[in-house]
Amino acid sequence: MRRRTLLGAALAGAVTTPALAAGTARAADPGPSVTRTGTTTLDSQALFFVSYDGLVNNNSFQKNGLLTYKGHQYAVWYTADRNAVVGRRALGGSTWSTVKVGHTLRYDDSHNVISMGVSRADGRLHLNMDSHSDGFTYVKSVAGLMDDPSGLTWTASRFGAPQSTLDGLALTSQFTYPQFVSTPEGRLQLSHRVAVSGNGRNALAEYDGTRWTALGEWSAATGTYTSEHGSSTARNMYLHGIDYDRGGRLHAFFTWREQNGAVMCSGGGITNHDTGYVYSDDRGRTWRNDAGTVVGTTGGSDKVAVTDAGLVVDPLNPDHSLMNQESQTTDSAGRPHAIISYVPGRFGQCTTNYVADRTANGRAFHLRKNASGTWQKTEIPIPLNSSQRTGLILDRYDNAYAILPFGRIAGASKASGHTDWKLLFDGAGLNAFGEVVVDETRIAQDGVLSVMYQEKSSGTTPSALHVVDFRLPA
Repeated sequence: MRRRTLLGAALAGAVTTPALAAGTARAADPGPSVTRTGTTTLDSQALFFVSYDGLVNNNSFQKNGLLTYKGHQYAVWYTADRNAVVGRRALGGSTWSTVKVGHTLRYDDSHNVISMGVSRADGRLHLNMDSHSDGFTYVKSVAGLMDDPSGLTWTASRFGAPQSTLDGLALTSQFTYPQFVSTPEGRLQLSHRVAVSGNGRNALAEYDGTRWTALGEWSAATGTYTSEHGSSTARNMYLHGIDYDRGGRLHAFFTWREQNGAVMCSGGGITNHDTGYVYSDDRGRTWRNDAGTVVGTTGGSDKVAVTDAGLVVDPLNPDHSLMNQESQTTDSAGRPHAIISYVPGRFGQCTTNYVADRTANGRAFHLRKNASGTWQKTEIPIPLNSSQRTGLILDRYDNAYAILPFGRIAGASKASGHTDWKLLFDGAGLNAFGEVVVDETRIAQDGVLSVMYQEKSSGTTPSALHVVDFRLPA
């Protein structure tokens, strides 16, 4: 039986701050706020088509579709003629320089996003793109390009030819969901799914500045899951992300998706269930549950499985249209935070139309480990009005921000125990389609939240792709 960890109580009340010197008390940290500082246009006519209710240029699970490194920001997208493009600007700049990297999108499939990563060991930019349970395309820049953005011109000649392997490392013929993450030592890891939805495994590869190595798979598709309706013997783990904290711990929230629809109350729902959590203290080689027990080894025979104890930190059956691949981050103390969303039970105990029910009644929740070591969940009191995902970031004061569909932003203060959620920006003037892409890397560098969004369109008519910037508390 799986041990289900119940949520803990809310954080304790305010803590008195001692005087710093001779009766002088430290001023309270500011709460969450956003000040819109400007919008730039990446492409006035970017590729637009709706697939799986989303856009290929704005799927929030991209890691990274927008990133900042050494004073410059980078963005990736597909143009109206399906070319994969990388843009670069100096932080605060109003114009983007763009280059085509020699690949054109094969299918109208919103899964086939472009993801970026930086290998600090050799200063290269890496791109992985255009995959959904099949082959991928990989492109990398020349060494040092990311270390000298002012000195090296931004031209196509700085990028190598597109490849169908990682410099000869093939990985798998059924590849999906590339997510790059940098290790504390400056290596670059690539998280991906092997096989297909409902019957897949998570795996890692690693680049050390010289070559790629396959570390192997670490989650299992096997084991029996039983709900009140029926059972399933195959599934896959969908990650909310994979992130290192400041201390070098690797965190991953996830949901399970079952292959067998018999676990649901209605065929119109979705088989996602439970929010789980694991971490690794050895760069993703072994995985532990919240209690610290090893539950899987990357590349080994023992993988993280649905039958393992202690994985679930927020239980939920498959009848509430729980979203997969939402969002996660860690705070300054290394504590994990996630956004999850589903249709709460007060709207009924059986969703019968995944998209319609989430759009009508879906809500996002902030799930996190608090200072006492227990799990705490707070509903964000803003209807989703969408079937799509919400992003999550924290500012320098550990205030939390939820970037909701259509570019809306809500915030909650650390001082309240992240319970005082309120709308800070209503998305006015953006005309954003739905999901947006958040620059997870910029906030720590200059305190600015950058959001990439695409304007609503219809059919396959191209539309404008923008980046909007918000200043956070200094």
